[in-house]
Amino acid sequence: MVFSKKIEWGGRPLIIETGRFANQATGAVTVKYGDTIVLCTVVADTKPSATDDFFPLTVNYVEKAYAAGKIPGGFVKREGRPSERETLVSRLIDRPIRPLFHENFKNETQIICTVLSFDGENDTDVISIIGASAALAISGLPFLCPIAAARIGYENGQFILNPKIGYESDLDLVIAGSKNGVLMVESGARELSEADMLSALKFGHESFQPIIDAITQLTEKCGNKKFELQNTETNVLRLVDEILKNFIKDIDEAYGKPSKHDRNESIAVLSKKVVEHFTISEDVTENTILEAFMEARSRFIRNNILTTGRRIDNRGTNDIRNISIDTSVLPKVHGSAVFQRGETQALVIATLGTAQNEQLVDSLAGEYKERFMLHYNFPPFSVGEIGRLGSPGRREVGHGKLAWRALNPVIPHRDKFPYSIRVVSEVLSCNGSSSMATVCGASLALMDAGVPLKNAVAGIAMGLIIDDSGRYEILSDIMGEEDHLGDMDFKVAGTKNGITALQMDIKVTSVTFEIMEKAMSQAKIGRMHILSEMSKELKSHRSELNENAPKMTTISIPKDKIRDVIGSGGKVIREIIERTGAKIDIDDDGNVAVSASNSTSLDDALDMIKEIAFDPVIGTVYTGKVVKIMDFGAFVNFYGSKEGLVHISEMSDSRVEKVTDFINEGDKVNVKFLGYDNKYRAKLTMKFK
Repeated sequence: MVFSKKIEWGGRPLIIETGRFANQATGAVTVKYGDTIVLCTVVADTKPSATDDFFPLTVNYVEKAYAAGKIPGGFVKREGRPSERETLVSRLIDRPIRPLFHENFKNETQIICTVLSFDGENDTDVISIIGASAALAISGLPFLCPIAAARIGYENGQFILNPKIGYESDLDLVIAGSKNGVLMVESGARELSEADMLSALKFGHESFQPIIDAITQLTEKCGNKKFELQNTETNVLRLVDEILKNFIKDIDEAYGKPSKHDRNESIAVLSKKVVEHFTISEDVTENTILEAFMEARSRFIRNNILTTGRRIDNRGTNDIRNISIDTSVLPKVHGSAVFQRGETQALVIATLGTAQNEQLVDSLAGEYKERFMLHYNFPPFSVGEIGRLGSPGRREVGHGKLAWRALNPVIPHRDKFPYSIRVVSEVLSCNGSSSMATVCGASLALMDAGVPLKNAVAGIAMGLIIDDSGRYEILSDIMGEEDHLGDMDFKVAGTKNGITALQMDIKVTSVTFEIMEKAMSQAKIGRMHILSEMSKELKSHRSELNENAPKMTTISIPKDKIRDVIGSGGKVIREIIERTGAKIDIDDDGNVAVSASNSTSLDDALDMIKEIAFDPVIGTVYTGKVVKIMDFGAFVNFYGSKEGLVHISEMSDSRVEKVTDFINEGDKVNVKFLGYDNKYRAKLTMKFK
């Protein structure tokens, strides 16, 4: 039987339906918004995973080319490895739902969201989150409560619910949450104030409440029988109390070590000591002891912060770790910077290129070119581990995109800065917030290369410790342990004028707007401090482009001259390229981008293009070369290969008896273009001073 729920949302109908497709899955729904349809399925194993120290949840978002009436490009005409967008949306779905599974549920679970139809107007990411929530709600799995999501835009002081694809806005915010609070935020903004961002979050949370009500009503009609959790009670809680009783001084001493490496070594030694303290039995396995030891450490750190306001490295809750910065560290690259905050270090490199270096992206909405690229690398040595090197994982793709969102609003427009830009962040050492170190390092590397950023950008990661009574502390510039043992990862990036990117993930069931407001306010103080430290190294971009960067400029030519510049079969433009060594890109609007390794080649190419595309301007003075002497005057090459006549009477205000008494062949002279005679021959004069 087919069940559905339809509501009007953001001016369009949204329909959630179950019972028509994929009925072998534990839960399956389709969500239709406009003519965009996503199928969301959830399947869970009937037995717990053999590895019970984590929840084995996998989320996959899949785009099918047929959904947009397309055939995949490439030699193999079928979908292959996940695209960057598929990876990012998979993370977007995973983040708000993961905290809402029962802590004792360890059964392997897979959620797949497949785009079946795409109308080119309504995006698929938000409705995929809604569909995953609905599929979980009706599945009967131990999922705490339904959630929903919305996309929010902002223009002229007004918030826009679910703006259509292509809509230009000062804000692109995706927010997900439950009835009671916010679970996940992902946004980019054009230097939006903290107050406006908070208002956007409140608007978004309120806007998706009808979706949660619809999912609840649908579940009441057709939800599966509730999943019965097996008895998973262990001796963990008893062991935690015993560990704290017997080893609290050892834990305190281990976490008192100033460096991450020393702390980890002390914890490893103490871990063995704790395991040896207890008798291994059927009820008390080594995994149980280690789980209890982790919980004991978590309680110790969290309680210490809540009661004393002091953290692992003895910082206060508002304190930022020491910052060190160095720029121009690599001699042959276009721009480089090392940004280090505490034990997190990022080496960031900026490279400038031409339009030929832009990234071509094939998406459901069609092909487009990406001019600004930011790639984040996280090698295993950055955390002192051994690992396999391969293609970027979900974490690397996600962190890179977050940093891209933070920098993109301050990248100069193509009209002012025609270069394509690639930034690469190599995380060399990590103890928390490497993505925000990437933002700071990227801003510095771009300015070091001479890119005229609108403003410098800095980022900071905020954390949260909250207990059952509601007592909480917000932590500025969190370390790795605080991220792992805390309740929130709240990243804010921006300029001196406002926020450019915000990302929030939590491990509790939701956070209040009071906490978010305080976190943003505290983050602003931290961001201003970091920007101040960055300005000590670079107050603004370099006055000139790095000498290793290609020389580049753009001009506009009449559309009817494009064919002349290109020539039959590209003959003319190839000749210009071969003679000058320059690279030339011409678009359909007549915008010509010319780049070369040196200024001479650039100028020569520009002169050749102008000669073809433009006529000389009457009244303009040009520098030309005398190519032929006659009794009545001289012929001067004054505009590319164009020649004009300077009559003997136009050479000087004084009488000139003989041309060669005044100028000779090969001389460079300044001439003013007077126009053409009745035979369309250029007339020039040297009498203009």
